[in-house]
Amino acid sequence: MSTNRQRCFVIMPFTKTSAEHTEDYWTKHFDSFLKPLIEQCPQLEAHRSEPLRGDILRQIITELVVCPVVVADLTDTNPNVYWELGVRQSFKHSTITIAEAGTELPFDIGAKGTLFYHPKDHLKNAEFCRFFRVAVEDCLANPDRPDSHVLETISGRGTLFQILQRDETVRRLDAVLSECDSNLELQDSYVESAKSNQERRSAKEKAGVGKKEEKLTFPSLLLRTTALELLVAHRYVDEGPEFYETAEDVLGFIVAVNSQVWVWAQYSDSIEKWVLANQTATLGRLKTLKKQVEDARAKMSKVL
Repeated sequence: MSTNRQRCFVIMPFTKTSAEHTEDYWTKHFDSFLKPLIEQCPQLEAHRSEPLRGDILRQIITELVVCPVVVADLTDTNPNVYWELGVRQSFKHSTITIAEAGTELPFDIGAKGTLFYHPKDHLKNAEFCRFFRVAVEDCLANPDRPDSHVLETISGRGTLFQILQRDETVRRLDAVLSECDSNLELQDSYVESAKSNQERRSAKEKAGVGKKEEKLTFPSLLLRTTALELLVAHRYVDEGPEFYETAEDVLGFIVAVNSQVWVWAQYSDSIEKWVLANQTATLGRLKTLKKQVEDARAKMSKVL
């Protein structure tokens, strides 16, 4: 068998499921019927799990997740088969369900297009084989064509996945807004400290050398950046370049402000003058960012 072929994993029982369907029956069913049928497609080679191999559960899960095509035989409604089918449909489409004619399927599987084979009716079985080959070819040609209700529910627009993603984005934007409010308050305190210290220095200079020096106050907190850094780094909001240009500009300016606050006590006079000279620009940047984030959050809240 060529190693260039892709693996097609077959979900099926490997122990007795009924008086007629013994372990030997299932082995022959795979070797003499399913495997040759699948391998009529030159791109595939068929595999099934072997009950005596080590760490069988890990091997089965790997096959279910990575194989481009999976065939599930639902005959006798074997619990292991349904468990494996559930795993497969949680990760990937391109799954073909089959069953022996007369098998009663549960309602949640009945809605899926299951193909029924007829081991005792050659004419009907020829029709099954024809439809089966078409289904295999379609899986290979259209691997993302939906055939899993699970994936359709948790991925794509309007689905559970998008709802969860939307909620996570809103929470992250809430963190940015909280950071903006904190930074606006802190910036106001910087300006007040700078004004107060400058007034005290001016009063001392006017009063002369003999006047007792009043104690100056210096900020101990830096502007916050954690939520904003995450926004800039991950760009998790579907907004245009202007939005992220603003975010990057504010982040850079906050870093500049913090570098001044960090050494305020050592260079207090020059830094206080810098803070006062840039107070309008700093507040303007912070308020612009907050407004844009509020608008982005409002749009996200309307999604779905």
